[in-house]
Amino acid sequence: MPDVSDIAPDFTLPRDGGGEVTLSDLRGDTVVLFFYPRDDTPGCTKESIGFSEQLQSFADAGAQVFGISRDSVAKHDKFVAKHNLTTPLLSDEGSSVCEDYGVWVEKNMYGRKSMGIERSTFLINAEGKIVHVWRKVKVPGHVDEVLEVTRNLAAIIS
Repeated sequence: MPDVSDIAPDFTLPRDGGGEVTLSDLRGDTVVLFFYPRDDTPGCTKESIGFSEQLQSFADAGAQVFGISRDSVAKHDKFVAKHNLTTPLLSDEGSSVCEDYGVWVEKNMYGRKSMGIERSTFLINAEGKIVHVWRKVKVPGHVDEVLEVTRNLAAIIS
């Protein structure tokens, strides 16, 4: 499970709208990766809309933002269209990236155990190092907190 000061595990994943994203190709930019359980559920929708609404603010702070779930690209495309999302969504259908980041975990809901994504966000600096991790994220206020830390990172760099 990667943590602060570790090099972020590299990956190449397909994204909504077509094409692929390779994390190591983004070196030189700050990257925010938010892992979320499933498209079109209440918390995931609020989080994705929140990041989309603040996407320009993240860009102004020198950061690119990507959402990652196990949903297919086709499901991402429907989710993006339904909610006018602007944040790129990456598909990790095989869970390998979720496992690499330690967010594919056993969950216990109403006494029933199952595997799922633990809502988590990773802030990665321009050198590819993890500089902040949020685990077991609660959606209200999260995007603003990530933006503030991202801005502080940008201020330190400049």
